Amino acid sequence: MNFSLEQLLAFVNVYEQLSFSKAAVKLNKHRTTIGQVITNLEDQLAVTLFNRIGRSVEPTEDGHLLYHYAKQAIEQARTFDKVALSLSYGELESINIAYSNILPQQVLTDIRVQLVKDFPNMRVNFAAKTKAEVKSGITNGDLHFALVNIHESTAIHSIDATFLGNLEFLPFVKKDSEVTKLPSDKVQAALRGQRQFVLTAMVNDGMKDKILLSADHEEIDQLSLIVKLVQEGLGWAFLPRTLTSSDYVSAKIQYITLDQMKQGFKFGFALWCPHSKQISPIKKSILVAIDKYIQEHQQY
Repeated sequence: MNFSLEQLLAFVNVYEQLSFSKAAVKLNKHRTTIGQVITNLEDQLAVTLFNRIGRSVEPTEDGHLLYHYAKQAIEQARTFDKVALSLSYGELESINIAYSNILPQQVLTDIRVQLVKDFPNMRVNFAAKTKAEVKSGITNGDLHFALVNIHESTAIHSIDATFLGNLEFLPFVKKDSEVTKLPSDKVQAALRGQRQFVLTAMVNDGMKDKILLSADHEEIDQLSLIVKLVQEGLGWAFLPRTLTSSDYVSAKIQYITLDQMKQGFKFGFALWCPHSKQISPIKKSILVAIDKYIQEHQQY
């Protein structure tokens, strides 16, 4: 059976927009053209994809089923195009790496050290980005790599994704503060009554409801700043457990246990990049650095 990428794009956009007109605007086509493309596709498939209801449309049961396959086919076609395009280019002189502010900066330092060893003449630019900015940046070619919190991410996309593991977050307070002397069944109530610092990146990634405990809370953009504020005893925060591997940090703050939380919050992270032969060796170098970081911090 022969059907075109244009037909699949029209089908997916009408399905997502629930409107021929809105889909036409998104695809820069005339509404009549989109309607005819869908009609032709339905004739070819011998399946009704949409029930027409006035100016709006409603996917049929068959339409719901075929949408996911059409979406995957489009993403695969985009991947094919990107890989084919990458074959015509040589080595990169510079790369852009995005990261979530949730990540400890040591892992970023380890990545840079490894890249210096493997690609001594390559420039590496790091920038903190939201997940939405990452998706846009990789799609339009502005970003080469991204270390992304994959909390509530969808599986269908044309991005090359490598799961890295989970980062555990625990409540940290100033070392030897009053709350550290409380029995574990009293800690949660004490934290509820104290100022909590929350990473803006966690809020942007939709995790606020999970990690917010205190009504008195403040959003902070930088992980390093939150650590400083906790060290000064100005409040507490959920921070990566791996921070305890730093002698300097662990000398001033500590994580605490409470009866209502037997383990910390764990959030999965992945390395995202385009499908590209050009960046494949760089990806391997980054994964080597991350693997070393994980191995060195498994005990914490």
